[in-house]
Amino acid sequence: MFQHRRAVLSGGARRKLVPAALGTTGAAAVGAYVTKGVQYRREARRTFRLSDPPAPGSAAFARLVESWCGGPLRAGNRVEVLRNGAEIFPSMLDAIASASRTIDFSTYIFWKGETANAFGEAFMERARAGVEVNVLVDGWGSAPMDRALVARMEQAGVNFAWFRTPHWYTTDKLNNRTHRRILVIDGKLGFTGGMGVADEWSGDAENPKNWRETHLRIQGPAVRDLLGAFADNWIEETGRVPSGAHLPEIEAFDDGVEVQVSKSAAAQGRAAAEALFFAAIAGARERLWFTTAYFSPRQALVDELVAAAVRGVDVRILVNGPHIDKQVVRRAGHRSYQPLLEAGVRLFEYQRTMMHAKVVVADDRWANVGTANFDNRSLALQNEMNCTTIDDAIVAELEKHFLDDFDGSEEIDLDRWRRRPLRSRAFELVSGAVRHSL
Repeated sequence: MFQHRRAVLSGGARRKLVPAALGTTGAAAVGAYVTKGVQYRREARRTFRLSDPPAPGSAAFARLVESWCGGPLRAGNRVEVLRNGAEIFPSMLDAIASASRTIDFSTYIFWKGETANAFGEAFMERARAGVEVNVLVDGWGSAPMDRALVARMEQAGVNFAWFRTPHWYTTDKLNNRTHRRILVIDGKLGFTGGMGVADEWSGDAENPKNWRETHLRIQGPAVRDLLGAFADNWIEETGRVPSGAHLPEIEAFDDGVEVQVSKSAAAQGRAAAEALFFAAIAGARERLWFTTAYFSPRQALVDELVAAAVRGVDVRILVNGPHIDKQVVRRAGHRSYQPLLEAGVRLFEYQRTMMHAKVVVADDRWANVGTANFDNRSLALQNEMNCTTIDDAIVAELEKHFLDDFDGSEEIDLDRWRRRPLRSRAFELVSGAVRHSL
């Protein structure tokens, strides 16, 4: 009887059922999207209560982040700031070439082009040499990836996996991507930041075709936390747990700095990424400088930024200007400009090229470089990772980068902003309907 029913359904009845099923699925997806939008608007002003917040860079702040965001403070690390593809790509490719036992790599973006081919060839060369090479790419962000390159890597012995490949039956997870960028070599050398494997990151941000980026090269105990962030997503997709050679003993450097890695998972909703930013904003005493590719925070974070500026903190936010790749996000962020400007926050829009870095400097000792942007997608929907350092020299170096980027930006004037045309205001209003998914 069961076989007979299958035969019947494989004919005309099945052709009728499939569109009906797809229609039901589509309607459910639209309904879920609208529901999420309503929930976002209801929760936009919901805030955290943090009495007597500690200053970023203090021992008390590190303890707060460890308890709230789950990342221990690791001493004895060497950290190098890498700026733009001209520094990032050679350093990463050299590290891959040096691997003797293991390579663990994950990224949101792995597109077609010369850069993708260079990384693919580097992975294949090490795999053929007997190194265990694990490569994980997001199924949505890396959808344009060259499938022929994937096949070649697998034939060479690379362990390749897609993270949450979109299917009609996984619409509940479609929004929950892994945005983490991680490279760990032999369990002892790590990289993280905003870099994607694509030609857009090549060069030195010298023209609109070459994006502006910040990345970190890390040696020391904190590398184990980078591996842990990789393992979260790798285990989900493959069931294989990185162990053995992936987890060697790591000695701390006597001249090293303190590093704290915090992971934020989509399943946790508003968790580590937003908590980290909130704590830094609430605790900053003198300075709070943000660089973010996408700026569209919910109202509670806008209120916290306003409060910081009102109490005398030098709050500056560097965001994208005309070269942004997602104009709808820029328009959505514009809705927050006026209250921020009125409170004394300084807003800069980058003019040279696409600004893709995610950097925060608070006061004189605390800095964050990570994968999370200042929008709802990073702070509530995606798997993210932030790497904070407590070191005067690193903060001073990032300060120089900020000042150079400010010089290449247009500062927004409050009076001029109030006179912006109605058309711009209309775009901002429309963007609010999709703000929860940006």
